[in-house]
Amino acid sequence: MQYFPSTFPFYLFFFLLFVFMIVMIEVKVLSYAYERMGISRHYVFLLLLVSLLSTYYNITVYHFPPEKIISNARIDFFGMRYVIPMASSTLGPALAINVGGALIPTLLSLYLMVKNRLFVRALPAVVLVTLVVHELAYPVKGLGIAEPLFVPPLVACAAGLLFARRAAPALAYISGTLGTLIGADLMNLDKVRGLGAPIVSIGGAGTFDGIFLTGIAAVLLAGIFSRSKGEGEVGEA
Repeated sequence: MQYFPSTFPFYLFFFLLFVFMIVMIEVKVLSYAYERMGISRHYVFLLLLVSLLSTYYNITVYHFPPEKIISNARIDFFGMRYVIPMASSTLGPALAINVGGALIPTLLSLYLMVKNRLFVRALPAVVLVTLVVHELAYPVKGLGIAEPLFVPPLVACAAGLLFARRAAPALAYISGTLGTLIGADLMNLDKVRGLGAPIVSIGGAGTFDGIFLTGIAAVLLAGIFSRSKGEGEVGEA
């Protein structure tokens, strides 16, 4: 199912963010963070670009009973404007998994967890982000569940530095991704009935922006802090 209720400023924002990321990789700031995660800098562009472009695709897994659907409307939430297109289906709201906002980030998180052996330390980090995001997540009429844009990356960065300083970039991505999906979407599935959203997309609009930013901001911040710490320890020796 192709559906993503976002306006031009949304795509412009992430395009500019993508350009910023390219600059950061060229000056070897962001590339260092991703290398610390266990991902070659050659694959950084591809992973984030595919994730961004595939947010348009949702895998429908269930249809709720029919209810009044909000369509052809504009919704503002925490500075972001979402456009709900005209609903044409006679079925009830669809529960779907967003490819770029849930499927790809989850698979990458599991890969990083295995590669960096973060099974034990990932648990408290994911729980921390989950609790914070769940507390701030908010059901929005016509849209589904949404949370403040910068909460996941900032909390994920703190969790990465707190529970695994040497592997902070990887743990920041894992906790930010899984914590947002669990705290914002999965733990609020009982609240989506009656919102009138055409699609309740796990990892879709409302949570994708936080997850995508986690892939950039949390990893960048964690990489910088962990690098500074490492250089400090070398200097002291």
